[in-house]
Amino acid sequence: MRFLLLLFIIMPIAEISLLLQVGDLIGGWNTIGLIVITAFVGAYLVRQEGLSTLQAAQAKMAQNQVPGNEMLEGLLLMIAGVLLVTPGFITDIVGFTFALPFSRKFIAARAAKHLTVHTVGGAQQRTYQHYTGDTRTSGQDADGETIEGEYVDKSANDDSPRLK
Repeated sequence: MRFLLLLFIIMPIAEISLLLQVGDLIGGWNTIGLIVITAFVGAYLVRQEGLSTLQAAQAKMAQNQVPGNEMLEGLLLMIAGVLLVTPGFITDIVGFTFALPFSRKFIAARAAKHLTVHTVGGAQQRTYQHYTGDTRTSGQDADGETIEGEYVDKSANDDSPRLK
């Protein structure tokens, strides 16, 4: 929580400072033009990359595979879109980093290694799934995605659910 507070305090100050310095170097109107151009180029790039990511996710779903990396890339593209239309050069650098395919795929793959999904079923059923992205170990499916979890065996003769 403190990190976000510091981010919301420090980022605008850093952006304004950098905008003033660039404005002194190339002029005020040129700085404004550069900001507008990066917003349009960024919006176009995010749109194109978003469409290709959506097509990749649909292709994986058509093959009955979970589009985990594509969902992470879509989230990064959404963040990139917000950052790229926000005036400033620091937000543009981070936004382009999230929007460019090679860096976005790298960031999504790194984030997928640390992603754990927790879902809760019925009153006594808990499921924990760990998504490991595209890493391969022995015994995995051909797509390289592993989902670990627990389940309730409801075919047992007694009425109490058992975790397996």
